[in-house]
Amino acid sequence: MSAPQIVVLDGFSLNPGDLSWAALAALGSLCVYERTAPADLLERAHAAPILLTNKTPLDRAALQRLPALRYVGVLATGTNIVDLQTAREQGVVVSNVPHYGADSVAEHTLGLMLEGQKRLAPHAAAVRSGGWSGQPDFSFSVAPIGLLAQKQLGLVGFGAIGQRVAELARAFKMQVSVARHGARAPSSADVTLRELDELFETSDIVSLHCPLTDETRHLVDARRLGLMRPSALLVNTARGGLVDEGALAAALRAGTIAGAYLDVLGREPPPHDHPLVALPNCFVTPHIAWASIEARRRLLEIAVANVEAFLGGRPSHVVTAG
Repeated sequence: MSAPQIVVLDGFSLNPGDLSWAALAALGSLCVYERTAPADLLERAHAAPILLTNKTPLDRAALQRLPALRYVGVLATGTNIVDLQTAREQGVVVSNVPHYGADSVAEHTLGLMLEGQKRLAPHAAAVRSGGWSGQPDFSFSVAPIGLLAQKQLGLVGFGAIGQRVAELARAFKMQVSVARHGARAPSSADVTLRELDELFETSDIVSLHCPLTDETRHLVDARRLGLMRPSALLVNTARGGLVDEGALAAALRAGTIAGAYLDVLGREPPPHDHPLVALPNCFVTPHIAWASIEARRRLLEIAVANVEAFLGGRPSHVVTAG
């Protein structure tokens, strides 16, 4: 029997050259593309029974044009990039990679919270531009500096990442609440369940860790932003679509909330005129919370194990069951 053809549609973000595809290549005839434009999808994928994708969409129209396809490995936890219903109808197994990056995303989340309180970036920029050198005093400040300790942190979503954020936040002596809607039971008495609107009203920092679904799209809208304290911060390392970005831009301009600290946007990469990226009270990192080399290595290991399990007739991390 010939080796199965395995095509990675967009391998660059996972492996820009600091990891090895050797373990995946050992499972079949491997072809890795750095990126795949929609116009190139059919040509590259039409004969492959196994496709791996991170952000290259496999919608209903695409899947229906790929009769050889038997397996899709999503190189991420979120699976909204694949039309799961169509995959199920066509007998295509879809697997994802859960839990590979909880530490990576949680640490980035805390980094954004610390930036929001310590304002490290503007202070470092001021020093670099010579602003400290001409001061009469030893200590020089360009923005208010606060603490995470005793701040009220509200978590929307309490899966692996949300739980890890809660652990780190408690180490900083934060008071942690979790939105009751869709949340798991608290793991300890140090976490309080609150109704979603109450969480927005009472938190100094609201941090999003839920999946993007029809129900959660624009969960943070003008009304909920209006519930927040004027001193409050919004942190989002989950999905850009959770936030109504026009409403957030308006709230930041009006001072409805003090700031937003984001690693994800609704459109990535953003257009040059995106309403958030130029605002002084909006701090944006380019979707890198997941991308520590340790997390990417673990993601690749699990993705390879998923392919191996499928080839062995015992697929794992399947999201098309049922």
